[in-house]
Amino acid sequence: MTQRAFNIAALSGLILLSFGLPFVVRSATYLHILVQVFFYAYLTTSWNLVGGFAGVLPLGHSAFVGIGAYASTILFLQYGVSPWIGMFVGAIFATIVGVLIGLPTFKMRGAYFALATIAFAEGFRVMVENIDTIGPININGPRGLQIPPLDTGFANMMFATKEPYYYIILVMLIGVLAITYFISRSKLGYYLNAGGEEPEAAMALGVNVARAKLAAMAMSSFLTALAGTFYAQFTLYIHPKSIMHLDMSFEIAFIALIGGRGSIAGPVLGALLLRPVSDFCRIYFGDVLPGLHLIIFGTVLILVMIYQPRGLQEPLTRAWQLLVNRRPAKTMGRART
Repeated sequence: MTQRAFNIAALSGLILLSFGLPFVVRSATYLHILVQVFFYAYLTTSWNLVGGFAGVLPLGHSAFVGIGAYASTILFLQYGVSPWIGMFVGAIFATIVGVLIGLPTFKMRGAYFALATIAFAEGFRVMVENIDTIGPININGPRGLQIPPLDTGFANMMFATKEPYYYIILVMLIGVLAITYFISRSKLGYYLNAGGEEPEAAMALGVNVARAKLAAMAMSSFLTALAGTFYAQFTLYIHPKSIMHLDMSFEIAFIALIGGRGSIAGPVLGALLLRPVSDFCRIYFGDVLPGLHLIIFGTVLILVMIYQPRGLQEPLTRAWQLLVNRRPAKTMGRART
C-alpha cells in the first residue's frame, strides 16, 4: 500500500469513526462536549485561513460569529426565514464587514493589526449591547434574543436531542477542512504563505499580498458567520456577551497556536485538547475555581511555544510519517523471510 493510499484509508477510518460516535456515546453531556469540540475546530479552521496561512493574528472573529447568529435569528424570529437561508445572508453580511475591516488593517503589522481587530470586535459588541431596535429590527440590546423551541425539525435547524446538531457540525467541519486543503494547494494558498512569511520578497516577485490577504479575510469571515447560525440554533439563546465576547476570539487563537497555525490538522488537534479541558473545568470546578480553564490554556500555550513553537501538529506529523514509512519496510521484510 502506498503512502497516499494509507493516508486516505486512515482519514476515511477517522471520518467513519466520527459518524459512528453517537451510537456509542449516549450521554447528552458528552455529546454536548463533542459538539463544542467540532464547533471550535470549525471556527479555528475558518480563522486559520487568515490567521494561519496569511501570517497575521486577527483577534476579533467573535464579531463575525455574532453577525451570523444575529442575522439568521432576526430573520427567523421576525420574518419567518429558515435558518438554512438566514445563515448565508449573515455570512454575506459578515464578508462585507470583513473586507471593510481588512482594507485599512492589512496595512498594519504585528500587534497593531491584532489591536485593531480587538477594537473592532469590542466596538461592535458594545454597539449591539446598547441598541434595542434599528427601525423595524429588534436586537433587544443586552437581553439578547431567545428562540422558542416550538417547531422542531430539520427545516428550522432545531432538534430535541443532541445527535442532529452533532452531525450538522461534523459535516460543516469536514467541509471547511476540505476547503482549507484545496486552498492550501492552490495559487492563493501559495500567495498567502509567501506573503505571510516574507511579504517584501513576495511583492518583489509580483505577488499582490494585500489582495491575497483580503480574499482570505473574506472567506474566513463568510465561513465563521455560518458557525454563528449553528451556535444560535444549538443554544436557542444569544446575547452580546455570550457570542461576541473577546474570550471566544482569544480561545480560537489559543487553539490555533497550540494545535499549529497554518496547518490543516492543527485546529482540530488544538480543539481536541483544549475544549474538553475547558468544559470539564467548568463542570467540576466552575463554582470553586472559575477561570481555571484559562490558566490551563495559558500554561499549555507557554509550554507549546517553548518546546513546539510550530504547534502540536509538527511532532504528531513526524510520528505519523515515521509510522507510514516503516510500515512498507516491515511488510517487505516479512515477504523476504
